[in-house]
Amino acid sequence: MRRKTTKHLMVKLSPNVTDITVIAQAAEDAGADSLSLINTITGMAVDLATRRPKLANITGGLSGPAIKPIALRMVWQTARVVKIPIIGVGGIMTAMDALAFLMVGATAVQIGTANFVSPTSTVEIIDGITAWLRQEGIDDVKKLIGTLKTD
Repeated sequence: MRRKTTKHLMVKLSPNVTDITVIAQAAEDAGADSLSLINTITGMAVDLATRRPKLANITGGLSGPAIKPIALRMVWQTARVVKIPIIGVGGIMTAMDALAFLMVGATAVQIGTANFVSPTSTVEIIDGITAWLRQEGIDDVKKLIGTLKTD
């Protein structure tokens, strides 16, 4: 894609891989300007009464709060191996969720499922981030990126 455009190239990465860091590095090496991770996790549901899959396609995408721990891990792993910005996606419902993504290395976040729960969730999350930063005496949200302590 990099040869086809000079515009910003953001690559969305699937969690349905063995090692997301290998894919992330390949995308960066191929000219991606930023990464978006993660996408939905493949899941399945069964209707016990009919003994059939609940989904017409048999499997489908699982998203929302259930995937947040996986998304956080993958953003953290990827942030350690690439230099390009990462947009953290997956289960962000609150300001605290968004802040966790920033701490593990995301430079921005995407709000998805929360918008279905409440159309004002994005504004509430922004307000919550602002309040938390003020409470912690942090004057710039960028200072929070990648600050997870692992020692």
